[in-house]
Amino acid sequence: MANSIGKLFTLTTFGESHGIALGGIIDGCPSNINIDFDFIQNELDRRKPGQSKIVTQRKEADEVKFLSGIFEGKTTGTSIGFIIENGNQKSNDYDHLKDTFRPSHADFTYDKKYGNRDYRGGGRTSARETVNWVVAGAIAKQIIPEIKINAFVSSVGEISINKPYQDLDFNLIESNPVRCPDLEKASEMEEYILKIKKEGDTVGGTVTCVIQNVPIGLGEPVFDKLHAQLGKAMLSINAVKGFEYGGGFCASKMKGSDHNDLFNEDGTTKSNLSGGIQGGISNGMDIYFRVAFKPVATLLQKQDVLTNDGKIVEQQGKGRHDPCVVPRAVPIVEALAAMVLVDFTLMDKASK
Repeated sequence: MANSIGKLFTLTTFGESHGIALGGIIDGCPSNINIDFDFIQNELDRRKPGQSKIVTQRKEADEVKFLSGIFEGKTTGTSIGFIIENGNQKSNDYDHLKDTFRPSHADFTYDKKYGNRDYRGGGRTSARETVNWVVAGAIAKQIIPEIKINAFVSSVGEISINKPYQDLDFNLIESNPVRCPDLEKASEMEEYILKIKKEGDTVGGTVTCVIQNVPIGLGEPVFDKLHAQLGKAMLSINAVKGFEYGGGFCASKMKGSDHNDLFNEDGTTKSNLSGGIQGGISNGMDIYFRVAFKPVATLLQKQDVLTNDGKIVEQQGKGRHDPCVVPRAVPIVEALAAMVLVDFTLMDKASK
């Protein structure tokens, strides 16, 4: 299984949703980086379950324990090993899934591929795996503190922010449980998520990410384009169905005379419909992209499922699940973006 991401700054992870612990090994982290442990824990707190009434009520401290690679508060340049222990599993909630395949889950494909699967909370396929990514992303952010990464919820269902990101105050992202910097829309989104939750249903949405102060020159043609690796990272997140950057899919409806990024005398561009990337290489402008998340597949409603012996039976979802994943996905998007940018930063330095 492909359990690693990155070329020079790499993260390899392990663990299951209902196992003893999750964890990872970070290789390629430069030495003598001062590590702010409180910052790492704060990033984990942004992702962890049970933080508000609109997310899963599983209660996990999500406290990371570092096993190696950090001495007296600084990285040593060797492998950074860490674990996050699980503490609030309710495995019995999943006994009814032992012999059935839920729609839109990985139950069927994992079973057919490996012949043995951990059905408790989805095992390795669970989004709980992303706790490892947030740890590595928090360290990555501290390697490149000059680069600012801000992600936020830009839509839930049909409710969308109708403002350009330049008109938003990123300081408001953490002021509400939806993590939307448009407070009026945030209130509408929260109300809608609670309504959906009451119905035992789920809803999707989008997360927008803005990366600022990116130096010119990050990205490697042909198959290591910066946007390609950002896209791969984002499409690795559970429930993600789409990725677009810059003009995105709207660009397909435009004429070249409207879409072309004309240059200013100082090398900046007028519209930045390129999304800060041209030819797969950063051009110094803001990088911005949007990630689309599907509705959570586990419904607290009755629906048809397939059994191991090929029968269709009715089953109702149990356990603690997010009615909408996008609020908790915000720090995950940031973490993966940070890891990609650190990787390209190290590649850029190695090539000079």
